Amino acid sequence: MDVSEAIRLKRAVRKFKDEPLAEDVILSVLNAGRRAQSSKNPQPWHFIAITDKAVLEQLSECGEWAGHLAGAALGVALLSENPEEKFQRLFDLGQAAAYMQLAAWELGVGSCLASIYEREKARQLLGFPENLHLRIAISFGYPAEAETLIKAPQKGGRKDLRDFVHWDRW
Repeated sequence: MDVSEAIRLKRAVRKFKDEPLAEDVILSVLNAGRRAQSSKNPQPWHFIAITDKAVLEQLSECGEWAGHLAGAALGVALLSENPEEKFQRLFDLGQAAAYMQLAAWELGVGSCLASIYEREKARQLLGFPENLHLRIAISFGYPAEAETLIKAPQKGGRKDLRDFVHWDRW
């Protein structure tokens, strides 16, 4: 699968098979995030890779729409120093998340972003230091419906390029 095909076919997967990911798959996903570009190259991220089902279940309760983490084979919590102090940190984390999700898709692994709203509850659960912040986690796993990986998304569709691209000026 090439990058263009991965971008065209990639979609959010929230229901996973009850099947662990191989260690080499997990490392490939994490390395893709590590290789993401960042503004001025500080690589301002830390990842907590979670495979413990009990921890994933508890983390899924830290966000209103994070329930899919409970069924994941892998959850990755993306941490950085306070993104409100330097807005590029969130953009950099977003790039790391996108790289991980595309690498996973190529390996037949689905994923979905989860917003973490109960940040202190997540801190207590995962034990990360006070100077780091968690806003986003990603669930990963083999899609419950295998055909998800090969058919183009049907729901929602995408807006036409002309609906939001302005050339040279607004």
